[in-house]
Order: sequence, then structure tokens, then C-alpha cells
Amino acid sequence: MIFNGIHSVSDISAALKASVERGGLVLDERDLSPDFFDLSTGLAGQVLQKFGSYRTRLAVIVRDASIYGGRFGELMHEHRIHPIVRFFVAEQAARQWLSQMPSGKC
Repeated sequence: MIFNGIHSVSDISAALKASVERGGLVLDERDLSPDFFDLSTGLAGQVLQKFGSYRTRLAVIVRDASIYGGRFGELMHEHRIHPIVRFFVAEQAARQWLSQMPSGKC
């Protein structure tokens, strides 16, 4: 199965599977539907809840949160030290965070 990002709720299972197989998943903001950034759609909430429930790590790269509005910026801030899902402004930092913990030991 090829994983091409999260564009709807139906893509969450494939994202979880990719994260488990890879020991964590890095998603760039380009890999996410605009609905992810519009918190009123609930897509971001469902993604974060599923990754938290399955305890598989997700690093999301968002270079400039201000373009997505204040509420999304607050969400990013709340996840700055989350053990399962974190937001980063650079891919290198995201990959470094994922490499700090052996897979399956969140």
C-alpha cells in the first residue's frame, strides 16, 4: 500500500499503518488536506486522537502556523512537548525527535 498523506478520514488508517511500519511518521503540511488546518472540520482532532490511541508517533511539519489562523497555532503550541504527536517547523528537527526513541517505546 502506498501512503500519500491524509486528505480525508479514510486516510487515517493508512497513516497509522505507515507510522507503525516506519517507527513513526513525518508529514509535511503539503501531505495534509486543507481540512486538517480548519479545526472546525474535525479532521485534525480525529488524526491526533487516533495516533494517541494507538501510541504511534507523528511529526507534522508546519513552517508558518500563522497562515492557518490562531486556533491552529494554539493546537501546535499545545503539542510542543506531546509524547506522541508533535509539530515542527523543520524536517530535520522532526526526524531527530522520531529517532530519539526506539519504535514501539513511546
